[in-house]
Amino acid sequence: MEEPQKSYVNTMDLERDEPLKSTGPQISVSEFSCHCCYDILVNPTTLNCGHSFCRHCLALWWASSKKTECPECREKWEGFPKVSILLRDAIEKLFPDAIRLRFEDIQQNNDIVQSLAAFQKYGNDQIPLAPNTGRANQQMGGGFFSGVLTALTGVAVVLLVYHWSSRESEHDLLVHKAVAKWTAEEVVLWLEQLGPWASLYRERFLSERVNGRLLLTLTEEEFSKTPYTIENSSHRRAILMELERVKALGVKPPQNLWEYKAVNPGRSLFLLYALKSSPRLSLLYLYLFDYTDTFLPFIHTICPLQEDSSGEDIVTKLLDLKEPTWKQWREFLVKYSFLPYQLIAEFAWDWSEFHYWTSRFLIINAMLLSVLELFSFWRIWSRSELKTVPQRMWSHFWKVSTQGLFVAMFWPLIPQFVCNCLFYWALYFNPIINIDLVVKELRRLETQVL
Repeated sequence: MEEPQKSYVNTMDLERDEPLKSTGPQISVSEFSCHCCYDILVNPTTLNCGHSFCRHCLALWWASSKKTECPECREKWEGFPKVSILLRDAIEKLFPDAIRLRFEDIQQNNDIVQSLAAFQKYGNDQIPLAPNTGRANQQMGGGFFSGVLTALTGVAVVLLVYHWSSRESEHDLLVHKAVAKWTAEEVVLWLEQLGPWASLYRERFLSERVNGRLLLTLTEEEFSKTPYTIENSSHRRAILMELERVKALGVKPPQNLWEYKAVNPGRSLFLLYALKSSPRLSLLYLYLFDYTDTFLPFIHTICPLQEDSSGEDIVTKLLDLKEPTWKQWREFLVKYSFLPYQLIAEFAWDWSEFHYWTSRFLIINAMLLSVLELFSFWRIWSRSELKTVPQRMWSHFWKVSTQGLFVAMFWPLIPQFVCNCLFYWALYFNPIINIDLVVKELRRLETQVL
């Protein structure tokens, strides 16, 4: 067995065979020696075979041999070796002077420092792939955490069943039905979706049996007179503006998540996954290629003008959108650069009146993704890998672009049922998965040796 090269003082000479007076004559430094350097154990790391070594000795052995096996018995270890905390604390309390000297010598040795850093980086990359990781996390994740995940999974399943069973078929939505074929009840449904204030005029439209054909002929003057008597000018303006959109499209424009999904199934699935993995690239895509229909309502929702923060509902606010002001752009760019997932959370919060549970799932998911992104930046910073950021960004851009092109090519061949499954999975089950990822990152920080 190769012995790792040492450039530090052997502290065995200080306390060799010196008994510890407080605990009896049987305990000495030699009983806590590393079988690589034959000095006192520093950050003792115990392998599956039971042998313990200094962590830096194990790192030097791994760096020189590139083998994941015990330096003494050659048995391969599983997973990534951890520091034996109990043994480390005991040695540090029994022989504090010897440990202090060893630490000082180790920190002055650049080879050891670099080997430890490389060994820890290797471990960070291997932890998610370790065979027993899943079992260990399952055992550690019992109790309260397991109950939370079970409860959230139950809620997600209930919501999924609800949307598939009780909600009307996407083909029956008004976004697919010509306005001229609307019944009086469907006209009232269209009216009520403009906002809570529209319920004031529900009975008037029903009593007049206003169907789609009649709706297309109504003017502002008729709305202001009997029998409709819409005296509020803002309400009349909102109804007329939405009516102009209906006339231009020939159908009802989408005004909520489910209608948008029915009209744009591919785009909704793309945005749901793209905003999760690449929020900045996705928002840039919306700005470049879907400015009027999607990006403009998005920026006005998350960065509203001060004078627009009145009691008006969100649908009414989005009927007449103007170009964002410099103040709105400034607020958007700051959040876009540092907290892109907060933009998604704020957008979901503004729509919580229409999608109560779905909005909350999106908000939780955005918060978890922000935490995971923070962990990623912390790993890059702690490993002094800031120089690799441009290369990582380019690789990520290339990966996302390739995946997007691949999906676009095969989109016509993907069954609608599969698309629906992917959509609802990303909507309701991704937050549960991300909770588990955040917990794993927290545990990794607890066990990581810096």
